[in-house]
Amino acid sequence: MTVSRSYDAVIVGGGHNGLVAAAYLARAGRTVLVLERLPVTGGAAVSTRPFAGLDARLSRYSYLVSLLPPKIVRELGLRFAVRTRTVSSYTPTLRGGRPAGLLVGAGRTRESFAALTGSDAEYAAWERFYAMTRHVAERVFPTLTEPLPDRGALRDRIGDAEAWRMLFEEPVGVAIEGTFRDDLVRGVVLTDALIGTFADAHDPTLVQNRCFLYHVIGGGTGDWNVPVGGMGALTDALADAARSAGAEIATGHEATRLATDGRSAEVTYRTEDHEGSVAARHVLVGAPPQQLAALLGEPAAQPAEGAQLKVNMLLTRLPRLRDRSVDPRDAFAGTFHISEGYGQLAAAYAEAASGRLPGAPPSEIYCHSLTDPSILGPDLAARGCHTLTLFGLHTPARLFADDHDATRAALLKSTLAELDQHLEEPITDCLAVDADGRPCIEAKTPLDLERDLRLPGGHIFHRDLAFPYATESTGRWGVETAHPNVVLCGAGAVRGGGVSGIPGHNAAMAVLGR
Repeated sequence: MTVSRSYDAVIVGGGHNGLVAAAYLARAGRTVLVLERLPVTGGAAVSTRPFAGLDARLSRYSYLVSLLPPKIVRELGLRFAVRTRTVSSYTPTLRGGRPAGLLVGAGRTRESFAALTGSDAEYAAWERFYAMTRHVAERVFPTLTEPLPDRGALRDRIGDAEAWRMLFEEPVGVAIEGTFRDDLVRGVVLTDALIGTFADAHDPTLVQNRCFLYHVIGGGTGDWNVPVGGMGALTDALADAARSAGAEIATGHEATRLATDGRSAEVTYRTEDHEGSVAARHVLVGAPPQQLAALLGEPAAQPAEGAQLKVNMLLTRLPRLRDRSVDPRDAFAGTFHISEGYGQLAAAYAEAASGRLPGAPPSEIYCHSLTDPSILGPDLAARGCHTLTLFGLHTPARLFADDHDATRAALLKSTLAELDQHLEEPITDCLAVDADGRPCIEAKTPLDLERDLRLPGGHIFHRDLAFPYATESTGRWGVETAHPNVVLCGAGAVRGGGVSGIPGHNAAMAVLGR
């Protein structure tokens, strides 16, 4: 497309946050241009058909929705919906040499706790703990689309000194160990502090607490929901909303330089066949802070380090479980925890921190197609096929630096072996085969994400998450930079990370002076 030469706002990056910002600004009457490097919008929130000849539309990178405020869906008129999973999680284990597990949901939570632990004590502790997190969620989540409160104001809004201490002041491992006794139950709770974050339960920086907080406050409930039609359905709806409001979206346009004097700016870009530049009153950057620094020609902070393995699979059938008390359709509908006992998580972290792949890699799986079969073509659905998405923990980018492909293959093999311990048949026996005769499985390391999506260090949150309150270095909305007319609108903003649209909303509000 041919772009004009001057805009009220130029947005660098057409991920979901950039599209949210574009839609809000265009609806406010501003002229808006979105520059997206890739041939499609969506960034990490996309649906693709990764397996040749098969109509399975997988959410390739990000895959669940918790933090997207209904306010954004309503105000932008998005044609987008989510579905609640009937099962929260299933965690298999061995007790007394026999297959067992913990099922949370499907009306069996209390029964499952009692069968696993021998009493109702851990279930009662679970209920108390998550009543506390729900209380925090109800009070914190609405603030995410408001100007940043200061620390004291957020504490007063929560109004619970014990909850504040447990989540904001001391390592979350202290709260978990003080509340629960069973190692498996402790591990299930801790996983929310580790998704996308490489840390120990007792890390003194509290980076694990920040990760935990964002995982339990979504929607004011902490529920993680399935996007109907896949993650691409959200970003397609956002692109439609932005275009219908008048925003221009230029794909295949990579921003290469940003010059600003604080009042006006110029963004230089390149395409396959030419270079150009556009003027803007404001520039909103959905790219990570390190890329913003590069665009400005300024020194960049050391990037944070991603630490996850992302695996997508298409199965001909769900595998049978060794724990016969649980239907596979229940086990895989929620989050299926693998090797995520509390002690296992600590051991995996220690091994990875010392430079070795974990001997028993922790991971978790869920099956999108059980909740939303629309992502499968009619033929695959009729044959009983299903998708599986696996997210591995404690595999920092540094482990792949020397021999990336061999390390990725070794990690994938050992990760699937941990899953196989709880199945009556190897997961590889259930894999579908694509049109070229290859098994339908793909794995992405942090370095793959850095290459594919330009995520520094492969960090899915762009950088370590921050507590959602103001500090000396934050502005009114948590998106401001050292340049008055340049703001962050991506996951690297305060209150960024995850699929939320929140930093896109907040960047638009900052530009509009609200």
